[in-house]
Amino acid sequence: MTVVALIVAAGRGTRAGPGAPKQYRQLAGEPVLRRTLRAFCLHPEIDLVMAVIHPDDREAYEAASAGLPRLAPACEGGPTRQASVLRGLEALAAHKPGRVLIHDGARPLVTPDIISRSIAALDRHKGALVAVPVTDTIRRVSGGMAGETVPRDGLWRAQTPQSFHFDAILDAHRKAAGGELTDDVAVAAAAGIAVATIEGDETNMKITSAEDLARAERLLAAGRESRTGSGFDVHRFGPGDHVMLCGVRVPHTHGLIGHSDADAGLHALTDAILGALGNGDIGRHFPPSDPQWKGASSDRFLAHAARLADEAGARIVHVDMTLICERPKIGPHADAMRARISGILGIDLSRVSVKATTTEGLGFTGRGEGLAAQALATLSFG
Repeated sequence: MTVVALIVAAGRGTRAGPGAPKQYRQLAGEPVLRRTLRAFCLHPEIDLVMAVIHPDDREAYEAASAGLPRLAPACEGGPTRQASVLRGLEALAAHKPGRVLIHDGARPLVTPDIISRSIAALDRHKGALVAVPVTDTIRRVSGGMAGETVPRDGLWRAQTPQSFHFDAILDAHRKAAGGELTDDVAVAAAAGIAVATIEGDETNMKITSAEDLARAERLLAAGRESRTGSGFDVHRFGPGDHVMLCGVRVPHTHGLIGHSDADAGLHALTDAILGALGNGDIGRHFPPSDPQWKGASSDRFLAHAARLADEAGARIVHVDMTLICERPKIGPHADAMRARISGILGIDLSRVSVKATTTEGLGFTGRGEGLAAQALATLSFG
């Protein structure tokens, strides 16, 4: 039975203060919405993910979602949350899903366990609500004065995802069209759908204000881990009139010999990222014995390593490249190389370093027989 996730991200988030809508603000170096989408796109029990977005956010959404797997084209939302969910469900209906998890785009810290338990609950129920019990004392306030205590027994704070048998919640939303119910459990209840409650997690917070964003940063930092990988590559000079280095064509009296385009810089950087991931080396992913990689552009190798990092929930924090050769001169091309690497990895230019050195005439590079590249990549997990 197909399980889909509908991520509701069409709001304006005005309570977060001036700036971009909250779902596109940076959280630990990447947009809030990307973290939310990735949680569902990489979950093994989710078959398809669709986002509902504001029409003005198309460009921001494409940038935030680039490269994520199992992602259907986004649907444009309506004037209210309820209208946006209905539009998303109608768009998903063509895929004939059996179950749907509806989740707020501004809840980026949802855990795989919550997603799994939400899906499992639908084996026994037509709907399931993730919620946490109220533990604070609740009081009514009138005119700024504390009033009576409200019994908290049985009070829970609703979270998302809210999960349903697809046909049932689609029918419920169609019947409730035009209303302004605040969540999908209210829509389900109006249609007579019984909804079970499963316990959520305090970390599954909804980002509403700038303070919430700061708290989410602290939660991520508490569980974050950094790893560094290194890479090294060598290629011999041969016939030709240019070399490819860090994705840039550099004129030279010789070319570089290799099975692909022999870009030693990108090969070393690919190995550095794979090393930080503990995921083998470039030869394992792109064997030189495989004819499909003959003459291949090495940006494909680096982009593959970047995708693996993303799928592992890792962020590429910084890369540092050193090219070792007497000729060609690297300085005039270093900025172009940095820009090319920045584009392939999708990271800010300030996070990319490219520099060069010689071996003072010593060794094979000193004799002009070839060149070498060494790279470091720092990745942040969590």
